[in-house]
Amino acid sequence: MPRLVKKTAHAPMKVGDKFICMCGLSKDQPFCDKSHLKTIKEDESKLYWYENGKAEEIVTEPGECNCEECKEEKACCDEGDCKCGGKGDSECKGDCSGENYCGNCKK
Repeated sequence: MPRLVKKTAHAPMKVGDKFICMCGLSKDQPFCDKSHLKTIKEDESKLYWYENGKAEEIVTEPGECNCEECKEEKACCDEGDCKCGGKGDSECKGDCSGENYCGNCKK
C-alpha cells in the first residue's frame, strides 16, 4: 500500500560505523548515499515531493497555482484573468472567467 511519509531530517544518523538515512531519499536504504544534500536549501515552511531525485514544491493551500509564473505572485487568477496563460498544467484553459476556471486558479 503506498503512503506518504513526512521526513524533516537533513542529515544521516551515525550508528556504530554506519550512517543511516534519515531524509528518506537514499537509493541505498537504510544507508545514507548523501541524497540529503538535495534538501539543504529547502524552505522549512514548505512541503516538497521528490520525483527522480528532483524536488517539486507542493502547494498546500487549495486553489493556488504552482506554475513558475504564479509562484512569485502567490495567486493565479485576478479578476478572471489567468496569469499562467494556459501554461500552468494540462487542465489550464487560459481563460478563468465564469465556468472556465482551471485547476490552477482561485475561484
